[in-house]
Amino acid sequence: MESKKNTLTNDCSFMGVSPIMMDLPYPAIQVRERNQAYANLLSIDYCGAVSEMSAITQYINNENRLSCESCPVAKTLLGIAMAEMMHLQKLGELIVLLGGNINFVAKYRNGGAKMWTPEYLKIPENLKNMLLADIEAEKAAIAQYEAHIKMIKDDCVNAVLSRIIGDEEYHIMLLRVMMQKL
Repeated sequence: MESKKNTLTNDCSFMGVSPIMMDLPYPAIQVRERNQAYANLLSIDYCGAVSEMSAITQYINNENRLSCESCPVAKTLLGIAMAEMMHLQKLGELIVLLGGNINFVAKYRNGGAKMWTPEYLKIPENLKNMLLADIEAEKAAIAQYEAHIKMIKDDCVNAVLSRIIGDEEYHIMLLRVMMQKL
């Protein structure tokens, strides 16, 4: 007697999903001179509580949990996560050029340091709260980038940070549009 196995599948195809960002080029990845203090500031943007690492992980987690029930939203979140990956990569390049290390440790001005942890993430249980958490995370990232721009006196670094802010603002707009459709 042949047994029939039940199979669950996810019919949401992610083929063709690309980073969702402003249609503008990024400035050249360069710095005026090595500066460990600036590298440390960027390490917070790279892997602190409010960081590209946290954003990527939160978006991917939400995308995974939504892909079976809301494919269009899941695809959008994946596209945003891909843009955040590009931000992480650009920050990493800047950190190295500034003389810093990429080791998933955020280095703070008070001398403290903390390795990235998933404890930084917000993992809401429903779509509305996921989108609200993502909007709040984007707003916090923008505020942090703006604070760092005021502290960094390197026009090359600040140009990249300003361009990243543009993407984060675009992400907020998309997330708000998705919220309105709920």
